[in-house]
Amino acid sequence: MLLRLTKRFTFEMAHALPNYAGKCHNLHGHSYKLYVTVEGMPPTAAGHATDGMLIDFGDIKQLVQQHIIDTFDHALVLPLPKDGTSTPPPTDNLGGFAARIIWVPFAPTTENLLIHFSSLLSNALPPTTRLHSLKLYETENSCAELIV
Repeated sequence: MLLRLTKRFTFEMAHALPNYAGKCHNLHGHSYKLYVTVEGMPPTAAGHATDGMLIDFGDIKQLVQQHIIDTFDHALVLPLPKDGTSTPPPTDNLGGFAARIIWVPFAPTTENLLIHFSSLLSNALPPTTRLHSLKLYETENSCAELIV
């Protein structure tokens, strides 16, 4: 037997795909919905506060908040330049606007974001719980799912 729990998260994020030949080449944002599913079997410790719980939903919330939401919510995610350096370009000419820019070593597609999020979460979970899947909705009608 295997038990799975899923928790949904929402965050706002902007990105651009510089090598893409369509509208996503431009800076734009999405209201993302992230579904995090973990699996395992709940331990049984009679009289213990977590008797019968695989993981507390509050613990999942804290882990996802710490490793994903706090970083990516209301941020602009851009790929590092492919010029052989790993140095982000300067962002000092934003007309006085504040910017939280996250530079990543990949094109920030929904698919690549899922792979990255998986690497952030997999090692953060308790040993009795395993990441099963992540599903990321970029729009109301479009999502990608990663089965770990």
